[in-house]
Amino acid sequence: MTPAKLKILQRLKKILPGEIIFDAAALKNYSGDKWFAAHQPDAVALPRSAKSVSAILRFANQHKIPVTARGGGHGYVGGCVPICGGIVLSLERMNCILEINVKDFVAVVQPAVNTQHFQETVEAQKLFYPPDPASRANNFIGGNIATNAGGPRCLKYGVTRDYILGLEVVLADGTIVRLGGRTHKNKTGFDLHRLFVGSEGLLGVITGATLKLLPLPPFRANLAIGFNSMNSAVRALQAVFAAGFLPCAAELADQFTLAAAAKRTNSKRLLGCKAHLILELDGQENSVRGEITAVEKIIRKLKPLFVERGFGSEQCEAVWQIRREFSYALRDTGLTKLNQDIVVPRGKLEELFKFAATLQKKHGLQLACFGHAGDGNIHVNVMLDAADSASVKRAEACLDDLFRWVLASGGAITGEHGIGLAKKRWWPLAVSKEARELHRVVKRALDPRGILNPGKFV
Repeated sequence: MTPAKLKILQRLKKILPGEIIFDAAALKNYSGDKWFAAHQPDAVALPRSAKSVSAILRFANQHKIPVTARGGGHGYVGGCVPICGGIVLSLERMNCILEINVKDFVAVVQPAVNTQHFQETVEAQKLFYPPDPASRANNFIGGNIATNAGGPRCLKYGVTRDYILGLEVVLADGTIVRLGGRTHKNKTGFDLHRLFVGSEGLLGVITGATLKLLPLPPFRANLAIGFNSMNSAVRALQAVFAAGFLPCAAELADQFTLAAAAKRTNSKRLLGCKAHLILELDGQENSVRGEITAVEKIIRKLKPLFVERGFGSEQCEAVWQIRREFSYALRDTGLTKLNQDIVVPRGKLEELFKFAATLQKKHGLQLACFGHAGDGNIHVNVMLDAADSASVKRAEACLDDLFRWVLASGGAITGEHGIGLAKKRWWPLAVSKEARELHRVVKRALDPRGILNPGKFV
């Protein structure tokens, strides 16, 4: 940091004592997320209120200092890497659940409320917040909003965007705006609050959210099914849909992922699988028990290797705990995991897995595929030896082939994680010239000096 820049930032520290940090260890700690890039900021801001966020942004905008907002730092695309330096604005101190209203089916939260803690808190009052990213134990509601996070249950219930009734946002110039409201229907003007959902910190800083809640389904049941081929697993899922059933979640995993998970979890059944499907239903107990029996009959016609049943929350969560270990199990292999959250139309699932097999042969790399089969959002993980430069080059060529095929198939290059830095290279392929210009128009209108999360895709 230059002496002139330090002098300017020292002035901000006087304005907000205790909220601006220059400690070297802290700067390093806030330099990246779960992706492979890092850049040290010049200062870290730890505001306690929207008023403090407003003061920081007003000061930064006046002096044209970059500001990169972040939550729990568990992103997978470098979205909160302060690539241009400046200030990292962490919302971690703003972690209060301000209201849970049982009659209105509404909650009001600050951005750093932990997702799992929030879900457990509302469920204790027989309410339900469905969005459930796999890393929910470690992420924040604000980060979920900034990336429009999904999760297994979005098949039936939708993604984070579908549960945002209103937002409090601080704009680049420090203006605090309150958008939307607390009613479940609202057609007063544009849906401006939804503009900030999935905006990756490029348009404003989220300091509060009003969330839609649902009645908690009183009963859950699931099936964990092993197959001898991926085609059989995909066709089983298609047969369930064709019979008129809509599971709340449908998760699929391939042989490499299952072998790694078996080693980590000591689950012997996974060792013999070439594909694994989890189907979950929820609702009233009598109807769920009847439906899960009917679904099992459909599944058994495809001659699965095994079918395990889970009834009630405790047994269902035991199944999902194995699913939540998949990413960690792949890391245990000692290979570096390039996690790609691509999406294809539902009808393209079989073709996707076949194409992944051709990529493995073409590039000499292992691919591990698992994810949200019900909505076509499959995590295609390219596994490589990061210390081997030849392996890195093959991985880059593999990703080029993957993304081009996904786009040609009518899919999208990201379903949950966002663009960040990791997918910036493919942004021009994924979005038309006209649409990219529209993004720039919106960005210039809300952040004319370009201080918010600079160096990313807009």
